[in-house]
Amino acid sequence: MSTTTERWVEVATSDAIPEGEACTFTVAGVRVAVARAEGELFAVQDLCTHDDGPLGEGRLQGHAIQCPRHGAQFDIRTGAVLSMPASVPIATFPVQEQDGKVLVSVPEVAGAAADAGDDW
Repeated sequence: MSTTTERWVEVATSDAIPEGEACTFTVAGVRVAVARAEGELFAVQDLCTHDDGPLGEGRLQGHAIQCPRHGAQFDIRTGAVLSMPASVPIATFPVQEQDGKVLVSVPEVAGAAADAGDDW
């Protein structure tokens, strides 16, 4: 039986993620989009559940991120689908700012390879 642990990884400085924008990073082998909306940071998987489009390259409007390929939208706070063609929510991850740095945590499963790929 595997266990899940939490590990915080520094991905950027606070000023590298401006209001109303998203930036992409790879954290423990997982593609993550970190977005700042209404002064808060949010971290979500960087893959649209419709066709694996790069969400971090999409437009951010308030708390909605839009996939640049087919227009599916997701709530960056919860991962919920806001508009088709996607029908499956995206993963969200804990994110925090400390001392001018942005840190993200993705689940690590003990015994699993960190670069096992994007397995949503």
